[in-house]
Amino acid sequence: MMDGKQRAELRKQANHMETIFQIGKGGINENLIKSVNEALEAREMIKLRVLENSGYSAKEASTEISAAVGAVSVQIIGTRFVIYRMNKDPYKRIYNAY
Repeated sequence: MMDGKQRAELRKQANHMETIFQIGKGGINENLIKSVNEALEAREMIKLRVLENSGYSAKEASTEISAAVGAVSVQIIGTRFVIYRMNKDPYKRIYNAY
């Protein structure tokens, strides 16, 4: 689990990130989970957005996706949220948060 200082550092890095996934009326499905998993392998931290027609709140979506891919929720603001999973390769890590 991360402490407050580690989470704050990741939030700071997430400020400049672009949203790369949107959760819409299709909701959270296998394809989305697979894509999120691949993105986390490549980037370690990603920003997602929940659209109004999805039926999810940002917190619900963050919790469900984080659990499915083994990540932690870093930040939830409005309809956007950021999740982080430390890369297995120590040379590709953006931050050693664990």
